[in-house]
Amino acid sequence: MRLPNIAQLLAKEFRELFTTRAFWLLLLIVGLLVGHGFITAVQLYSEMSGNGGPAALPQGLSSLDGVLVPAWGAYDLAATLLFPFVAIRMISAEKESGALKLLLQLPRSLLTKLTVKSFVLLCAWVIAWLPGLAAIVLWRSYGGHLYAPETLNLLLGHLLRGLLSGALALAFAAVTESAASAAILTLAFTVGTWALDFIAAGRGGLVQQLATYTPTAALRSFEQGLLRFNVALVLLLLSCAAVGVAAIWLDTGRAFTSRLWRSLLLVFVTAGLVWGAANVRRSWDVSENRRNSFSTADEALLRGVDQPLKITVFLAPEDPRLTDFEQNVLRKLRRSLHKLDVEYAATSRSGLFENAEDHYGEIWYELGGQKAVEPSTIEEVVLDQIYTLANVSSPERATDGGFPGFPLATQPKYASAIFYLFWPLLVIVCWVMEYRK
Repeated sequence: MRLPNIAQLLAKEFRELFTTRAFWLLLLIVGLLVGHGFITAVQLYSEMSGNGGPAALPQGLSSLDGVLVPAWGAYDLAATLLFPFVAIRMISAEKESGALKLLLQLPRSLLTKLTVKSFVLLCAWVIAWLPGLAAIVLWRSYGGHLYAPETLNLLLGHLLRGLLSGALALAFAAVTESAASAAILTLAFTVGTWALDFIAAGRGGLVQQLATYTPTAALRSFEQGLLRFNVALVLLLLSCAAVGVAAIWLDTGRAFTSRLWRSLLLVFVTAGLVWGAANVRRSWDVSENRRNSFSTADEALLRGVDQPLKITVFLAPEDPRLTDFEQNVLRKLRRSLHKLDVEYAATSRSGLFENAEDHYGEIWYELGGQKAVEPSTIEEVVLDQIYTLANVSSPERATDGGFPGFPLATQPKYASAIFYLFWPLLVIVCWVMEYRK
């Protein structure tokens, strides 16, 4: 496609974006949400740092958990409930006004035009990041510590989250006849992913594997400082597939059955690509405190274990011990072992109605034909049990304090004025100026 045509399409889409009330409402609301999250997070961080008194938990204080994730959590909410309406408006408005018919008559493919729309939509999502970036700048001005790899990883997660949300909204708007129907489908998809997360908790198998790639679960891995190649690739594939579906259904010159079969074919191909991407186990722990990794010595030993390890967990999803086991042990084992099979054997969600003969509370390990039971969820105890089954000696572990933490007793100076006064005024002024053009 020639550059002038691209420039003209980009100019057209940006003009329409800046005249959309949904976009300005997104900017207005997200600034207030980020401000509330940031101010609350800084105050809590200061209290835990001591705030003039003895520090409560200085060794565990991290800017990622204490400030960045709470402040940027507003964007997860925005991507779920606000940003899709901006994307839906880009398609539904053209359908209702008849501009879509003119768009179809322009040169170049419909997929190319939708790619331009997607790019503009992604730019709108990045523009909405301005309050979040302001929060990062403010935190640094207070003397707060930031670790670049985990910060950039968090931004990447929110970028992919917004891209998927916008692409799905484009697809729903293309398939339906009205903006209201597209909004209902978008909401239904969101509720469905939440339900899948709830059902898959502590269940294992295919359901848990699928739940790993829901928007909320995928973003959670980025928030924990873990860059999983398969998660990023699956989100990107799903986003591209959603744009492809939108292109198919906006091609109104084709019969309904033709568009349906083309959509099914695209879904089938995407499912194959997603299945292949999901089997890529490459990941990087970019967190400063290495929360997603064992020690270097432990990882080297575990990577030398060639036989598959099977873990049978007799803990219910609501049991806090299972959460502790998942966060502190299983997440790290999945990164270190070549073959790991985890089976969740509890028959109830709470564990209240488990029988004594069901071995509730036990965790069974099977490796190389040997079995052992260990109820503890402590990392060192679990690793020693695995080493015993693998007939290897446990490595010497460091006895230092580990991650020192970065306590900071400060107050969110100027944050209220910036997020609650300056940002709303700026958005309203720009909105009015754009409206008068």
